[in-house]
Amino acid sequence: MKRTWIVAAVVVALGSTLPATANEWLQEGGEREEALDLVPDLENGLSVYEVCSGCHLPEGWGTPDGTFPQLAGQHTSVLIKQLADIREGNRDNPTMYPFALPRTIGDAQALADVVAYIEKLPMNPANGQGPWEEGAPEFELGKKLYADNCVRCHGDTGEGMPDKYYPRIQGQHYKYMLRQFEWIRDGKRRNANPEMVEQIQKFSDTDMSAVINYVSRIPVPAEDLAESVDWMNPDFD
Repeated sequence: MKRTWIVAAVVVALGSTLPATANEWLQEGGEREEALDLVPDLENGLSVYEVCSGCHLPEGWGTPDGTFPQLAGQHTSVLIKQLADIREGNRDNPTMYPFALPRTIGDAQALADVVAYIEKLPMNPANGQGPWEEGAPEFELGKKLYADNCVRCHGDTGEGMPDKYYPRIQGQHYKYMLRQFEWIRDGKRRNANPEMVEQIQKFSDTDMSAVINYVSRIPVPAEDLAESVDWMNPDFD
C-alpha cells in the first residue's frame, strides 16, 4: 500500500463549516457509545487511516512542532470520543472536521476500526519535548504541579484512564499539549472535562509551560515505542 497524502483541495471540496451544537463533556448515546460497543476490523481500520495519515503521518506520530498530535498508542476510548465530538460539533477543529465526517471516513463502525488500528501503532521514541531538563528549576516546578494537580486523572506516568476518557499524555508533543492546555484553561476547547477546566484555572503561563515540559519528558515504556526514530509503518510500503 502506497503512502497517501491528502491535498488541501479536499478541504475546499468538503467544506469546513462546523455545526453549532451545545457542548457536554459526555453526552449520552450518540456515536461514541455506539462505536465503543462494536468489534473493530483492523483491515478496514488501515484503509480508513489512509485519510488520517496525510496529517498524522503513516506512523501516527504527528509532528514535534505541535501542529498535529501523536495518535499512536492513544486509548481507543479517547480517540473515539474526540472523533465523535468533532463530528457532532462539540470540539472545534476546522482543519480536521471535513476529514472526520461520515461521508469521508464512514460510520460508527469506521470509527471503531480506525482507532483500534491507531492504538496498536508503536509510539515515537523522540517526541517533541519542552526546553527544561531534569534538575532545572522549571522542570522541578512542573514535576510538583503535576503531582499536585494531574496525577489523580492522568496517572503517575501520564498513562491516563481509558475507562474515564482521560488521555494518555506521556510521549505527546510539548507544543501540542501546551496549546491544548492553554485552550482548556481559557475556555476555548469546548469539549474539555469541566473538572480539568476548574483545576487549572489559576495556572499562570509559567506554570503551564513548566507542567507541560515535565509531561513531555515522562518516559514511555520501552515496549510501547518503535525500535528507532527511523521506523516506518510497513503497512504503507
